[in-house]
Amino acid sequence: MRIFVMIAVLVSMSCLACTLPSSIPEIEPGSAQDKKPKLVVGIVVDQMRYDFLTRFADQYGETGFKRMMNEGFSAQDHHYSYAPTFTGPGHASIYTGTTPAHHGIISNGWYDIKTDTSTYCAGDKTVTGVGSSNSLAQMSPRKMLTTTMCDELKLFSNQRSKAIGVSIKDRGAILPAGHSADGAYWFIGGTEGNWITSSYYRETLPSWVEKFNSARKVDEYLRTPWTLLRPESDYAASLPDNNPYEGAFTGGIRPTFPYQLDSLAAENGNYDILKAVAWGNSLTLDFAKAAIEGEDLGDDSHCDFMALSFSTTDYIGHKFGPQSREAHDAYLRLDIELGEFFNYLDKEVGE
Repeated sequence: MRIFVMIAVLVSMSCLACTLPSSIPEIEPGSAQDKKPKLVVGIVVDQMRYDFLTRFADQYGETGFKRMMNEGFSAQDHHYSYAPTFTGPGHASIYTGTTPAHHGIISNGWYDIKTDTSTYCAGDKTVTGVGSSNSLAQMSPRKMLTTTMCDELKLFSNQRSKAIGVSIKDRGAILPAGHSADGAYWFIGGTEGNWITSSYYRETLPSWVEKFNSARKVDEYLRTPWTLLRPESDYAASLPDNNPYEGAFTGGIRPTFPYQLDSLAAENGNYDILKAVAWGNSLTLDFAKAAIEGEDLGDDSHCDFMALSFSTTDYIGHKFGPQSREAHDAYLRLDIELGEFFNYLDKEVGE
């Protein structure tokens, strides 16, 4: 699995790259470059290949991916200096700036010779779930051996800055947010369909999370069929629908649009089905906005950090393949939603 990373910095939006100029120019006091960002939003699009930026470019708008490319810096010659490039090691490497040999997240899961058991990169039996009693809620960043950007920001500000991790996947929220985060939230499906955390971070869910869960947006998405965003003729950059290289949902006759999610849910993990359809990204962004408002991110003089990871693209890529119309459609929809999210941040936090 490949991971495409973009870091958007507000007040001034730009992309963060692992390169430095040969000489650093002086910054004029009071200039736009001298302004401290109120909020940093780190965005990981799980399993997004670089060529997706160019392959679908003529169908992207100007406010999503293209805004990042046009107003930011694009690094086209990065190489992975480790294997495997799974979600856990990838997120940990991006946010710590080092490799699994140092940060300790060598895979999503591995055999622990000391305990003679298999272990999960974010699993932690010493904590309890908050918002769910499911064992999938027993998670923390304790297996990660180094600090992340979020940890360093907390240290720099003497804990005055806030750091929040958000992702449908637990490891996508927990590992980037680091050891000292104010919260990391992930989605638990099954019959629950809620955003949860663990006692590593806090003993009860914040009121804004409880309010979000109670609104049951998950039910709204479950009732909404997944249809193609554009006419079929606009999907020539992907394989035909129902090609031999894609999987199908259990109970589905074939992997073709439209997908009636409410009729497929019972045989596909109930609310878990939302992870593998475009609405999973929509749900993630809904929750991210609730977190920004609920935690007052970017509201004071101390820079805050939101580590935001879109996991749905990975689930779709695994089920339907990177050449599928399902993947194609998901990126077109994500482009629109990112544009709306950036406009929201411009208004609520600052351009």
